[in-house]
Amino acid sequence: MPDTPPSTRYKAAMPTIPGVTGASKSGRKNPLLALIIGMLVLGLLVLLGSLWLTRHPKPTEAAHGEATPQIDVPSPPADPATLLAHATEAHPEIASLADLAKAWSSVDFFIRNNLTGENVPATIIRLPSGSPGAMTGYWAFSRVAPYGSCQLEYISDLAKLRKDYDYRKASHPLVGNPCSRTLYDPLKTANLPGNVWIRGGIVQGSDIRPPLGIEIKIQGQEILAIRSE
Repeated sequence: MPDTPPSTRYKAAMPTIPGVTGASKSGRKNPLLALIIGMLVLGLLVLLGSLWLTRHPKPTEAAHGEATPQIDVPSPPADPATLLAHATEAHPEIASLADLAKAWSSVDFFIRNNLTGENVPATIIRLPSGSPGAMTGYWAFSRVAPYGSCQLEYISDLAKLRKDYDYRKASHPLVGNPCSRTLYDPLKTANLPGNVWIRGGIVQGSDIRPPLGIEIKIQGQEILAIRSE
């Protein structure tokens, strides 16, 4: 029998397993290696693309990122009524003597109606006669018409008296009712039932009586509104 080479005499034979091919030849490449390399390249491309998009956002995204320009909206004007004096029992001051230094000057204010709790619009006028320090030198009245819901107005513009009220004889300021076109003269008085004389005699129109008067008091340099008729 021929001698068997030492290298193969004691070498165990490779078992044969059904369904499994033999070992790859040394020159054949592993197919998984190409798949792994492809996945690594794809991941690298995705990463580089994400970094590029982060540094170079789309125009729409950049526009959204910009700060919205602020528009300065002016504050609404203050309500004139809040700037007027509101006479109450605790604080009845409505004006100073200096505010009404000139004849026919006027000051608007509010006075509290103690029965209803309502703030009633009112006006005080400096009359051309009477001492500045005497109550007879002023006339204060409610601007709410005695009968009705119209608000009276103090009219110092004589042209308006002629145009809006068709009163041609106007020679000084009057108080008017724009609803009934009635005019009241601060220099005239009227006699009410019970022999009560009040200021604001009617010189034109059909209203029943003059405006409701407001009692005033002068204390030092301040004018106080005490109560409404």
